[in-house]
Amino acid sequence: MRVRKVTSGDARSRRSGGAGEEASRDPQFVEAIARGFGILEAFTSRDTMLGNQEIAERSGLPRPTVSRLTHTLTQLGYLDYLPRFAKYQLGVGAVALGQLALANMTLRGAARPLMQALSQRLGTSVSLGRRDRLSMLYVDHCQPSSAVALQLGLGSRIPLAVTAMGRAYYAVASAEERAAIDEQIQERFPERWPAVRTGLHEAVDMHAALGFTISVGDWNREVNAAGAAVVLPEGGIAAFNCGAPAFMLDRERVLRKAGPGVAEMSQRVLAIASGKG
Repeated sequence: MRVRKVTSGDARSRRSGGAGEEASRDPQFVEAIARGFGILEAFTSRDTMLGNQEIAERSGLPRPTVSRLTHTLTQLGYLDYLPRFAKYQLGVGAVALGQLALANMTLRGAARPLMQALSQRLGTSVSLGRRDRLSMLYVDHCQPSSAVALQLGLGSRIPLAVTAMGRAYYAVASAEERAAIDEQIQERFPERWPAVRTGLHEAVDMHAALGFTISVGDWNREVNAAGAAVVLPEGGIAAFNCGAPAFMLDRERVLRKAGPGVAEMSQRVLAIASGKG
């Protein structure tokens, strides 16, 4: 079974207006750099090759601007041009940056054995993520040995507001960060904000009471998951999810198994990160 990934439409909604909004609020913000990174972020695990027109559609930038940026990024080694397809793919420069960032995340080493154990015990996918604006980015991912699993992996992006991982992150974030997230969602998706706000507020209460949040068909009707998050000693937030196709993980099992499992695991990770594990 193949479960929907974040689509190019999701990617556009995540990026649209982002650089402009931040630039208008921060005089130190360099929009040219933001545009360059916007080009790199147009690529996904599903769409590894993109042409200038596709990148322009995803980034919201004019095609002449995209052409100059892709040329520059190719010269710097962050993109490779493929003449046969007249398209670009991420180059070794971008890969090196990503690998360096992952290598610097010592939390991954502490969390991975616990994530693997939970994944195999429940037959679910278990992931670790960090916030990227209004998305959660998978920085580690464990799949069960069963043939049926979610088709998501390292580097996948999922929306913060309607997923178990994102809601867990929101639940433990500071009041100031939650207010900033609220403002961004309301500005970008005003028609969806009332329902999203209800789901986020319910997640805060649930995480405080039970140690986890849930998303039962809220993002993808074929996917159910539980999420838990912890504030790390250095101040960052690590968010986890435990999910599977809905026919394997119904609401009752999310509440009885996946939720308590990911909550306990997140607390064990926090203990290790705090030197108490």
